[in-house]
Amino acid sequence: MAKYTRAEVIQEAQELANKMASIEEIDRFKQLEAKLNDNMKIQSSIKKIKALQKQAVNFQAYGKTEALKRVEAEIDRLQEELDAIPVVQEFKESQVVINDILQLVSNTIAREITNEVIRSTDGDVLSGETGSGKGNSHC
Repeated sequence: MAKYTRAEVIQEAQELANKMASIEEIDRFKQLEAKLNDNMKIQSSIKKIKALQKQAVNFQAYGKTEALKRVEAEIDRLQEELDAIPVVQEFKESQVVINDILQLVSNTIAREITNEVIRSTDGDVLSGETGSGKGNSHC
């Protein structure tokens, strides 16, 4: 098996990231994000939620529980309004799909590294054991 430097592996990772950035799911995410950014109602609701979240932090810090409950209820109401907008739902679904893809790539890389370590030590991939412990009892 070929040896690679850390820099070469990082370069390969950057190339993989560039490839992934151009897949269909990422393109869809960017289109949906642009629609969200162009929608004034959505942007207004997001700004209101952020402002209310800051208020909630302050109310919590100063122990103002009744005011905190009112602000949290308003945040929940605005969030429900946002979530009812189809493009917001699509955007959230798109985020889940992208996260799933990233997780799949990450898990695949981790699994293949583990398998390569096992193979390179003459271990057993099926049992998940490296070969480093074999033959040590013959001292």
